[in-house]
Amino acid sequence: MTELEFHKNEDAFKLLCSRLDLKFAKVKQGGGEKRIAKQHKQGKLTARERIDFLIDKDSYFLEFGGFAGEGMYDEVGGCPSGGVVCGIGYVSGRQCVIVANDATVKAGAWFPITAKKNLRAQEIAMENRLPIIYLVDSAGVFLPMQDEVFPDKEHFGRIFRNNAMMSSEGILQIAAVMGSCVAGGAYLPIMSDEALIVDKTGTIFLAGSYLVKSAIGESIDNETLGGASTHSEISGVTDYKCPNDKECLTQIRKIMDKVGDYEKAGFDRIEPSEPAKNPNEIFGFFPTDRVKPYNMLEIIHRLADNSEFDEYKQDYGKTLLCGYARIDGWAVGIVANQRQIVKTKKGEMQMGGVIYSESADKAARFIMNCNQKKIPLVFLQDVSGFMVGSRAEHGGIIKDGAKMVNAMANSVVPKFTIIVGNSYGAGNYAMCGKAYDPRLIYAWPTAQIAVMSGASAAKTLLQIKVAGAKAKGQEMSEEEQQAHLQKIQAKYDAQLSPYYSAARLWTDGIIKPLETRKVISMGIEAANHAPITKRYNTGILQV
Repeated sequence: MTELEFHKNEDAFKLLCSRLDLKFAKVKQGGGEKRIAKQHKQGKLTARERIDFLIDKDSYFLEFGGFAGEGMYDEVGGCPSGGVVCGIGYVSGRQCVIVANDATVKAGAWFPITAKKNLRAQEIAMENRLPIIYLVDSAGVFLPMQDEVFPDKEHFGRIFRNNAMMSSEGILQIAAVMGSCVAGGAYLPIMSDEALIVDKTGTIFLAGSYLVKSAIGESIDNETLGGASTHSEISGVTDYKCPNDKECLTQIRKIMDKVGDYEKAGFDRIEPSEPAKNPNEIFGFFPTDRVKPYNMLEIIHRLADNSEFDEYKQDYGKTLLCGYARIDGWAVGIVANQRQIVKTKKGEMQMGGVIYSESADKAARFIMNCNQKKIPLVFLQDVSGFMVGSRAEHGGIIKDGAKMVNAMANSVVPKFTIIVGNSYGAGNYAMCGKAYDPRLIYAWPTAQIAVMSGASAAKTLLQIKVAGAKAKGQEMSEEEQQAHLQKIQAKYDAQLSPYYSAARLWTDGIIKPLETRKVISMGIEAANHAPITKRYNTGILQV
């Protein structure tokens, strides 16, 4: 790579990161300045202010689902961050999942994506056996979309099912009612282990005063019906009555600082070291032009402690890199796509980013080894898919690909996925896409997730359109074909955006490359709370 190419890559990548910062700054405004001011006037902190006060000073908060709902509900005014802020943070020195309703967004009402995001938060807590803290301030289901939130298996009711499951498994749940907590949502804090309520602003009831009046004719105000005094002195529903938000959050910290130690999975960690090679050089080595080759080893060396990477089967299956490293002191096994041009045994040149039979075979065996040695797996995705064509089919690409997918899917050590570039087709699956239960899955601003690239999809769909027209005895002119091609590709390219994926929680979020080490480290630390109890078995496909 020339110095000019390096600087062009660097400028393009940093521009994408600047766009990420601007978009996320807007998301953090929630419902906007007027609604934030209204929240303050009521004596309440915002969701993000509550989290900032709750977590340990100067500690890192790993947010997930920050772009949830992005562009999905514009017709009703939008739903920034899905109306709820979620992440992993440290409270009194203990890692916890934190879920905070954002009352500046439609009074904290639940959209379909809100339910999905809350379920993701509970999933992270359950998989890693992390305590979970709910900061409740929600008006309940967004009624115009109730049919997409209420009745199905992965809808609102699943939250309470998970409350019960976590309770039975000994996973600590703490709920603080800091605003509205109504209807079915009223069960969440009471199904938690300990419940707090803020005086004068927190209320809990199955039906508010207006509904009570219409249903049974009783006239009563909300405070008397379900305020802090009612539930702390009469019903006994809550355990702690707090005068304001800050005292409530301080009480949670006091609860957490007395929680006993946890049983550990036992993943290996030594004193962390920074990469020997400058991590900032990632911006220059990684091309934003996704057809240009690059050496993934340059990226790995800038993520790994001391820039050390012990490569497994270095000269075999070169379009996948497998090897051992440490990230922030944690031992990891890395499986990464290689988009560099490499030579085969026959001297042929082939473009990386495609998984070949020998690459899949290597990865399957490496994944088995990591499970044998209890080493967490990190997948760095920049994959176009599996190789196609007669030579690949005759060589057994389906069989070898199935072995890799099987080994990965049955892995019992925690898996973490970072999508750095392409994530296309079955390559997404083999490299531990969302469907394969990575503990965390984040994307760089350069990521794209789809069945295939926009250009390939557009050409394929155009061929089908032209063939359909011919079958009807019609001919599409060159101009019509180009117009149709551009229309298809524009729509497809919009769906390739990492923000489109993050909005739908196909990923947990979008991060800058320099955040990658911290994300993986915090993920493994969380996973270390959950001892491995399941035996590794690849199932019917033997590798």
